[in-house]
Amino acid sequence: MNDALTISGLTKNYKDFKLNGISFSVPCGSIVGLIGENGAGKSTTIYSILGIVVKDAGTVTILGKEEQKIDNAVRNQIGVVFDGGSFPDTLTAKKLNNIFKSVYTEWDENQFFSLLTKLSLPADKKIKEFSKGMKMKLCIAVALSHKPKLLILDEATSGLDPVMRDDILDVFLDFVQDENHSILMSSHITTDLEKIADYITFIHQGKVLFCKTKDELRYHYGIIRCGAALFDQLDKEEVLAYRKDDYQWNVLVADKEQARRKYKNAVVDDATIDDILLLYVKGEQAK
Repeated sequence: MNDALTISGLTKNYKDFKLNGISFSVPCGSIVGLIGENGAGKSTTIYSILGIVVKDAGTVTILGKEEQKIDNAVRNQIGVVFDGGSFPDTLTAKKLNNIFKSVYTEWDENQFFSLLTKLSLPADKKIKEFSKGMKMKLCIAVALSHKPKLLILDEATSGLDPVMRDDILDVFLDFVQDENHSILMSSHITTDLEKIADYITFIHQGKVLFCKTKDELRYHYGIIRCGAALFDQLDKEEVLAYRKDDYQWNVLVADKEQARRKYKNAVVDDATIDDILLLYVKGEQAK
């Protein structure tokens, strides 16, 4: 099994939105970041993978099993964290531990309490007294404590301060150190993905624009900053997206070193994942 998760042709029709033939995979031992603007289809994709939303077409294969063959044993190997906790407010983390011991066959009590300590979470405090960030950390601790092979995270670091986000990202990196563990992570915080993701899948208006390695985006993509005269001279075959800001054109290209050699009078900057997302979403895509 090379892929922990494979999605092929995933389609879901709504009155005013269509998830249109989404295809990508999460290789074993990797972290795949799922990015896109609000309403692009990221959550619908995740809900369809998990069977919360009934898809109209396409196939989903999780841990080597197609969806019709996914049983409780496979479900126990999937850890899920959504944006916002969903545990009853009157419970404590200690009581949650007692509940999940009877729910998950592979529940690791020692791991759970170790994570509570690492994440500075009280075991005896009622969840209703937790902040949003504390609830997110609790969800992550639960997801990691039943020995999952695949984590599916929807905005799992939202609501956390930068220091705690960094600690959580280290936990995720530890999780995928062997090739038996993988993560699909949807996030608006692209700097988090720049730190830990191996691959980036970009969904825009219900379609996959690209699935690239993070290193290709970071080390090869660039932005040409130029005036109108040079913009008109650019080889449009090399342009991915572009946008005019005041008196300057910002042009996304897939090979910044080639652009620097070819257009010596232009400024060619490195591109962050945020830069790439904004140019695709707010700019014009090259035909």
